[in-house]
Amino acid sequence: MSMLAAHSVLLTLHYQNEVLHPNGKIRFGVAEASPERAAIVAAAQRLMAGARAQGVPVISVRVAFGEGHRGVAQNAELWRRVVADNAMVDGSWGAAFYDGLGPLSGEFVVTHQRNNAFHGSPLADLVALFRPERLVIAGVSTTYTVESTVRHASDMGYRVVVAADACSSASPAMHRASLEAMALIAEIATVDAVLAQFAAP
Repeated sequence: MSMLAAHSVLLTLHYQNEVLHPNGKIRFGVAEASPERAAIVAAAQRLMAGARAQGVPVISVRVAFGEGHRGVAQNAELWRRVVADNAMVDGSWGAAFYDGLGPLSGEFVVTHQRNNAFHGSPLADLVALFRPERLVIAGVSTTYTVESTVRHASDMGYRVVVAADACSSASPAMHRASLEAMALIAEIATVDAVLAQFAAP
């Protein structure tokens, strides 16, 4: 892909079976019986489709580990649970993108192994190819990967927009608290508002 300037870049984080599907092993993003699941998926689909329709680059970020989770730092309960549940193994159904929320041919995909999507990954270099002013970020969970990535992007000097209804945490309360925590370093917007921004001259 050649270097092209883009006003905005969309980062979608961890739209994978393990965190979005009812049969997934990880409940940090959407609770097993959450009535919000269908709405979150629909919002994410509209966001990605709208970005593509306006020529906004989409970078899909996934977390995946090798068989046996060798080398995974189990320095926190989150990672200990991932290892104990044998979750997000590269090549497995759980690590695959949720149906309808994966990348299209020719789009960038970033694989990483922590919360912050920039940590230990080529994401910063890929984003820099487009020289954007703004990063639009959405994914699961709001509390962990979205917030960690938003904080890093803000520190890098990007204007950051969080597409709030295309994000989710294990509970609505956690989701709301995370959005409130990010409100001074990012614009918190609906998918509809983001799509209107994409369409603006």
